[in-house]
Amino acid sequence: MKSNILRPGLVLAASLCAGSFAHAAAQASHWAYTGKHADPSHWAALSPEFESCAKGHAQSPVDIRATVKADLPALRFDYTQADPVILNNGHTVQVNLPPGQRLTIGDRSFELLQFHFHTPSEEEIHGKRAPMEVHFVHKDVEGKLAVVSVLLQAGKASKAYAPVFDHLPRPGEKITVDGLHLDLARLLPAATGYYRFQGSLTTPPCSEGVQWIVLKQPLALGAGQIRAFHTLFKANARPVQPLNGRVVEESN
Repeated sequence: MKSNILRPGLVLAASLCAGSFAHAAAQASHWAYTGKHADPSHWAALSPEFESCAKGHAQSPVDIRATVKADLPALRFDYTQADPVILNNGHTVQVNLPPGQRLTIGDRSFELLQFHFHTPSEEEIHGKRAPMEVHFVHKDVEGKLAVVSVLLQAGKASKAYAPVFDHLPRPGEKITVDGLHLDLARLLPAATGYYRFQGSLTTPPCSEGVQWIVLKQPLALGAGQIRAFHTLFKANARPVQPLNGRVVEESN
């Protein structure tokens, strides 16, 4: 395999929840997960565009505790093989994908744009975080976002995720690897029961109106895979936010 690496300087455009949808102001205003005056408690003060990070009432992530059982629509993942572009934007490792991968929720169809990682997990389940989490970012024809979250526990090394963890880029790098294919369907657990709530981007500008779907079944990563990510990011997770009366639904 031949790797093609672009080093255009540090890429500061936040992916969703480190996303491509973060406002251009997020590119100009320095924000971080640690550090004086730049960590999550200060995001709203960095730019007027980040006001929702402090004043929003439906922010993400959340601690999932009390849930309401509901007859939620099944998730249909029409994921196939794809050739990824892997980049390190300074906030996370993000895997961009070509068109053609889709998620259907009831009668709504969303296209998969990218997925990226957080450590520890941003979502909590009864106050506990997993070592890592992956967010699959989708958008429908109206521009509405749906993010599918999969918690990643320590265990046996993942062959499905190995193509990514074997080619983790340094900050500012964008990598394409000749002959590297991802079997996207294998990146998901077999069971797709889920929690659902309305939330926001988990990075500036913290825009709301995002549908969050947290799969109940976690997946495993090997200790070496988790360590490899930790060499790049020791921690890149926003603290949990108040529910403010929101209901977390749980599929039957």
